[in-house]
Amino acid sequence: MAEATPLLLPDTGEPGFGVYVHWPFCAAKCPYCDFNSHVRHQPVDQPRFVSAFLREMQEMRRLSGPKTVTSIFLGGGTPSLMAPETVDAILNGIARHWHVPEGIEVTMEANPSSVEATRFRGYRAAGVNRVSLGVQALNDPDLRFLGRLHDVADALKAIRLARDIFPRMSFDLIYARPGQTVEAWERELREAISYAVDHLSLYQLTIEEGTAFYGLHKAGKLIVPDGEQSAFLYGATQEITASVGLPAYEVSNHARPGCESRHNLTYWRYGDYAGIGPGAHGRLTRGRDKIATATERVPEAWLAAVEERGHGMQDQEILGFEEQADELLLMGLRLREGVDLARWQQLSGRDPDPAKEQFLLEHGFIERLGNSRLRCTPSGMLVLDAVVADLAC
Repeated sequence: MAEATPLLLPDTGEPGFGVYVHWPFCAAKCPYCDFNSHVRHQPVDQPRFVSAFLREMQEMRRLSGPKTVTSIFLGGGTPSLMAPETVDAILNGIARHWHVPEGIEVTMEANPSSVEATRFRGYRAAGVNRVSLGVQALNDPDLRFLGRLHDVADALKAIRLARDIFPRMSFDLIYARPGQTVEAWERELREAISYAVDHLSLYQLTIEEGTAFYGLHKAGKLIVPDGEQSAFLYGATQEITASVGLPAYEVSNHARPGCESRHNLTYWRYGDYAGIGPGAHGRLTRGRDKIATATERVPEAWLAAVEERGHGMQDQEILGFEEQADELLLMGLRLREGVDLARWQQLSGRDPDPAKEQFLLEHGFIERLGNSRLRCTPSGMLVLDAVVADLAC
């Protein structure tokens, strides 16, 4: 794939069409993680997986039809465990199946523990122009608590390398950790901002079923901040990031204007995306139908399925208009720009319930942007699930 131009193409405000490729392997499983990630103690046969990715792309291209790609995202798992040659082959495959203009956003997730300069330069040469680093904390005790394999020194080295090599760089932090005070989080966040370039992803620690933390939490051995303390932490996050020009454009994502993640905006604006690889999900429009795809989660089972029948899909569901409207609302209300009401009304065939909308307006949870858009207020973001449930009914 030809190297992208240094300046990324501007966001048009349209949902776009993304391609997501899932690399499911990690060096270790973090105790909070419920993503489709797997540890293998023998080397992964990367050429064999590349061949399978390319075969599944053919099927996704058949389903999607001809498209112009607006973003590519290599997620995981830990994509930075891939050899640069693997990344190059995947990006070239995408360019063979769809039209890929120069200058689109090509993001790759990376863990600081698997970062080295030669590997980063190889990814850049392959066409990656944005990296998202899983830093998660800026103190060593909490990194150990979160099961991370890197320390703060590794994280800062990875941030410096990413800033030097890639046009765009983001990193993640997890807050609302056990015992974390607002004051401690404010200090850590301000330190993070001093290293950031144009984007930060700031997530509250959540306890997900099936994770190691879930069992500890259920047994009373892991206590996370309660709702009130979490709200204070969230409020401090919004205030500090906004004050330094990194306002939230989504519940957990902050960027300088124009530097938002194009790929994630495709999800939140309810655009189409092809999901390729073990455990990947997709949304593809065919005529008036919206097809939801999901692939086999276990890497070896996915690989066997692709080699046998050309794809690893387990599910292809045609979503009804009401389901599409609900998904549009669920995703769009996460955004500061809100939801396109005309699009929601076209899918749902109705207007928002006047009584429910009035209740949410009067309590300061939502607001209208003219007649065309509806969005959550900062207070509404704290109870987003309830707001969506009210409006969707």
